[in-house]
Amino acid sequence: MKIVLYGINFAPELTGTGKYTGDMAAWLAARGHQVTAITAPPYYPQWRVQPGYRAGRYAAQSWQGVKVLRAPLWVPPKPGGAKRLLHLATFALSSLPLLLACALRRPDVIMVIEPPLFCAPAAVAAARLCGAHAWLHIQDYEIDAAFELGLLKGRRLQRLVGGMERWLMRRFDRVSTISARMLALARHKGIDEARLVLFPNWIDVDAARAGGAAVDYRVQLGIPRDATVAVYSGNMGGKQGLETLADLAYILRRRPDIHFIFCGEGHQREALQRRCADLSQVHFLPLQPAEHLPALLATADVHLLPQRAGAADLVMPSKLTGMLASGKPVICGAAPGTELAQVVAQCGVIVQPENPRAMARALLRLAGSPARRAALGSAALRYAKAQLHTDTVLDRLEQQLMALRAPPGTAVQKAQ
Repeated sequence: MKIVLYGINFAPELTGTGKYTGDMAAWLAARGHQVTAITAPPYYPQWRVQPGYRAGRYAAQSWQGVKVLRAPLWVPPKPGGAKRLLHLATFALSSLPLLLACALRRPDVIMVIEPPLFCAPAAVAAARLCGAHAWLHIQDYEIDAAFELGLLKGRRLQRLVGGMERWLMRRFDRVSTISARMLALARHKGIDEARLVLFPNWIDVDAARAGGAAVDYRVQLGIPRDATVAVYSGNMGGKQGLETLADLAYILRRRPDIHFIFCGEGHQREALQRRCADLSQVHFLPLQPAEHLPALLATADVHLLPQRAGAADLVMPSKLTGMLASGKPVICGAAPGTELAQVVAQCGVIVQPENPRAMARALLRLAGSPARRAALGSAALRYAKAQLHTDTVLDRLEQQLMALRAPPGTAVQKAQ
């Protein structure tokens, strides 16, 4: 099949949407599909364009059998509000000529990755012009999350923007999301059941557990062998509720047998470092190369997954897959009844979101019980192997793509 992937994030970004879109593109290309990715220069999560790339230029390259077309964009050093919207708009506009050029080659499917939803109107229009199927894959309900987290406010604005989003989503032949609760939200927004696809994020479990001795982070950071190590590795942005990590480390400041590794990049990293500046048991690392990630995950005795209240069923943290594949327990801040809580409850401990004292109590209990840690870690690994392994997930995706053989709009009832 001829497949166009359209989204702002792509490889070589190491975290979040870019990692998964790059993995998907390479996997499909290896299966013999003709894959083109329309994307931007890599900039996330540091919010600066990586060396070797230019923010202001178009570029093309071949990467693992994928044709990668990069459009220029503006990257604000400190995203937020109007700056973030302008950032997304520059990519939506600059990528339009690339999308139209790809449409002329008559692909079978144009898949747009949300966020950003800004790219969706052009993707639908291009698909209709060239007779391709339009597929929306939702990694993050950015509009709902923006209102839940207070980044956007006002009932009138929420009704207006939400109505536009629902109208746009119904134009797609397929809509996929990464969790069952997020799929239920798409259903609530009026998407026909026949159009919905569950497409979770994945992890190469074998690779995640290989090379764990490549880097000895305990030696590198001066952490005693008998200390319990709690690790957070991922984006350091506004959605993660990183204040909880700082408060947690402060609460346990008199426990020299418990150390913390906070690894990642993002616009909230500096604030987190300032709050932890006087805490000797807290260690910061920049975003680590992919080949060192297994060693970092293996260093953890416990993984930490803070989350802001209200966001748990609007996003499914992509970092969770690596945590589970490492075979270590997770302490997660998530409201009871959310899908995130249901998943982690099988292989970790759930605490109230943004409650550092509850997280501290959970960490102390796990630190004092190696047997409990081992049992939960084994459950995490079993879940990852059964539900999240790369071939398991992407085989199902390929089957869904191959099923799109009828002309667009005929396999399911056309959206009204």
